[in-house]
Amino acid sequence: QVQLVESGGGLVRPGGSLRLSCAASGFAFGRHHMSWYRQAPEKEREWVAVISAGSNTNYLDSVKGRFTISRDNSKSTIFLQMNSLKPEDTAVYYCAAGYPAVDYWGQGTQVTVSS
Repeated sequence: QVQLVESGGGLVRPGGSLRLSCAASGFAFGRHHMSWYRQAPEKEREWVAVISAGSNTNYLDSVKGRFTISRDNSKSTIFLQMNSLKPEDTAVYYCAAGYPAVDYWGQGTQVTVSS
């Protein structure tokens, strides 16, 4: 059974930081490109960052220099370090396996940036 379980979301003030985690199981994690997506209220889901099976990375322009995606294949886990957070980063953040076509989705974790 495939599972992607996100954690680490919460409420943070503008300029603050959060670190999201996504623990994967039930598929060949090391062979999958892994991504983070987000969906703000009343907006479409958008891609945020990807890390390839070989650990190459790419980012949405608006998060470049602030967010860092990483992976630990020994723990079948990916991370999203988010710094200098802005109110417009408020969204539900989803972990996804497969890129560009997503094979599996996590359930999401809420990130709220507000003073």
